[in-house]
Amino acid sequence: MQTEKIIDYIVNWLRDYAQNAGMKGFVVGVSGGIDSALTSTLCARTGLEVLCLEMPIHQAKSQVSRAANHIAWLKDHFPNVRSEWINLTPVFDSLISVMPAVDNEEKRHMSLANTRARLRMTSLYYFAALEKYLVAGTGNKVEDFGVGFYTKYGDGGVDLSPIADLLKTEVYALAAQLGINREIQVAPPTDGLWGDNRTDEEQIGASYPELEWAMAMADAGKSADDFEGRQKEVFEIYMRYNTVNRHKMLPIPVCEIPQSLKETS
Repeated sequence: MQTEKIIDYIVNWLRDYAQNAGMKGFVVGVSGGIDSALTSTLCARTGLEVLCLEMPIHQAKSQVSRAANHIAWLKDHFPNVRSEWINLTPVFDSLISVMPAVDNEEKRHMSLANTRARLRMTSLYYFAALEKYLVAGTGNKVEDFGVGFYTKYGDGGVDLSPIADLLKTEVYALAAQLGINREIQVAPPTDGLWGDNRTDEEQIGASYPELEWAMAMADAGKSADDFEGRQKEVFEIYMRYNTVNRHKMLPIPVCEIPQSLKETS
């Protein structure tokens, strides 16, 4: 992979898109993970204005410190970068307090996790509208088009997706080329929606290299019957996520009314 040429290509694409849209720059949610670190760095290299938002919601301290360190690194290297720290924990708690009680808290854990992502999306668009910025998405190809491992209208609610055609391993390659902080490069990927350090691999049941393999096999027309052992298990995991999350990857269904029903008799 020609990492430096890919970096230049994405940076030029970002700059051209923003300028053609008449926008001043980008706003990026920085989580302390590799995807947001790469996205914010690519945006910074455009020379346009970049606003990095930290938006903790009962966040693990390690995630908060990695995000802060990355933003400090960005500011040291790019004068066009600034940041805001928005504590969304009391907003989240206040929202949950007015929701109806549930008999079993376990039943709404996923709903609460997705609510975190949607509060962050709302905050990003607040600043985007205020500053005339574009919301830059941080999803990679495996998450966005493979397993659908993101929140609909949460971290999936963006204006443009600069790294969505990069596999996770390619994200790491570009991050290494750009000199992004080592602590981010070695940190296990996590979605940051649970207030602890549970990893993506623990939630999904497979690593990103395994999912990339399964994605390639599915694209090649393979089925679970073509494999055995761990390969079969990984392929089935991938296909299960790809199937149940397909609604995230397709356009919103529109009920198209037959013209005959619209015509007056």
